[in-house]
Amino acid sequence: MSETRTVVEEFYRRVGSGDIERLGELFAERIDWDIYGAEEVPWTGRRSTRAEAVAFFAALPDHLRLENFTVERILADGADAVALGRMSHVVKATGRTFASPFAFHLTVEDGKITRYVTFEDSLALARAFALV
Repeated sequence: MSETRTVVEEFYRRVGSGDIERLGELFAERIDWDIYGAEEVPWTGRRSTRAEAVAFFAALPDHLRLENFTVERILADGADAVALGRMSHVVKATGRTFASPFAFHLTVEDGKITRYVTFEDSLALARAFALV
């Protein structure tokens, strides 16, 4: 098993168990992070540090109630991995459901995540926030 796959699997294990404090151990100090979407959605945008990544995961429960998050497959090739799956959340501010397939692109270098880019249905997310 590759180091990349091992780190990514551990990342999703910690996310799934709510182990946010230890999640930071998996990120490099500097990261290339981007979550595309409407600026009004609190967690979209760029981040560049481990602390910002941890703050992202710590703040999500303030905005969303998890209904389902399923990683169906992890594809790893060298330093890069893509996690494919489905998710569903309720936006607390509106009570609307946001459901989407996803692809997360992670890069692992020297045992740390250095890149995290999210591909999800950003229009459905904006609609759940009543922005569109």
